[in-house]
Amino acid sequence: MSVSTVQEQKYMLEVKDLKKHFKVGRGEVLKAVDGISFHIDEGETLGLVGESGCGKSTIGRTIARLYDKTDGDVYFNGNQVHAKKSSKQLKQFDRDVQMIFQDPYASLNPRMTVKDIIAEGNDIHGIYRKNKERMEIIYNLLETVGLNREHANRYPHEFSGGQRQRIGIARALAVNPKFIIADEPISALDVSMQAQVINLLQDLQEERGLTYLFIAHDLSMVRHISDRIGVMYLGNMAELAPADELNENPLHPYTQALLSAVPVPNPAIEREREPVIIEGDIPSPISPPSGCPFRTRCPAAMEICSQVKPKWKEVESNHWVACHLHYDESKEEAED
Repeated sequence: MSVSTVQEQKYMLEVKDLKKHFKVGRGEVLKAVDGISFHIDEGETLGLVGESGCGKSTIGRTIARLYDKTDGDVYFNGNQVHAKKSSKQLKQFDRDVQMIFQDPYASLNPRMTVKDIIAEGNDIHGIYRKNKERMEIIYNLLETVGLNREHANRYPHEFSGGQRQRIGIARALAVNPKFIIADEPISALDVSMQAQVINLLQDLQEERGLTYLFIAHDLSMVRHISDRIGVMYLGNMAELAPADELNENPLHPYTQALLSAVPVPNPAIEREREPVIIEGDIPSPISPPSGCPFRTRCPAAMEICSQVKPKWKEVESNHWVACHLHYDESKEEAED
């Protein structure tokens, strides 16, 4: 690998000003991801939340090389993900980085048995030598995710949604990955199944030393599993902070609105809370607003918000935000 595609390793994953745009016809461009930066430490879970269509899943798929980037850089263990690689390097990356997909009904091949679904990655990478070893790996993985050996010869349609998602998790674990992108893995499940899958993912992380990018739209669930949380809006990162810090001290008006919509289990506190109301619809990513992407719906919008896109700044220790309310733009210009 050339020197230009390697940097000093500080984090397991580092995303720098990542952009992913799609051409949608008539010369129009959909800016699904429009300049995102963050990092993930080894063994950490970074939660990524936002409304549907904000670009969360696109980030995950671009990191996993399912999409080519438009601009910016993604580094995994110091190596640039989208640089030209040898087949050996690509194979290693595909082993190290796995995805758990959103829809357990669509992400499993209905014509394949569970054992072949789980072992597909092993078959490609040649991890086992004999069929007996192959089956032992499959049985161990089924038991790891709370299923039985007898399930190995069944087909996906014979399972519930929660069981199918467990099969998807077993498939991701089969090649012993270091980093897992969980793309809304619980959104298609009922509440009881959601809790079971979350607990399973946490147990697996502790047992195997896994690192997660956990993508979801349910902030309360993300808060439960994540060490840090990033909040996205219209292809941009609005705020990023440790989970407890974000919950107790949200700085961006959008984050404040999301948190105000999460019920508090204490009735006395819940009655006293005043929700932050966001009016209007989310703008189109084909023609986003000038300046701050949130300013057309923001209750605290100022004149500068329509003119200047806020910078991504660390305004407190390990607490990043893109909002004019939290730093003096004119002061920065004077210093420059």
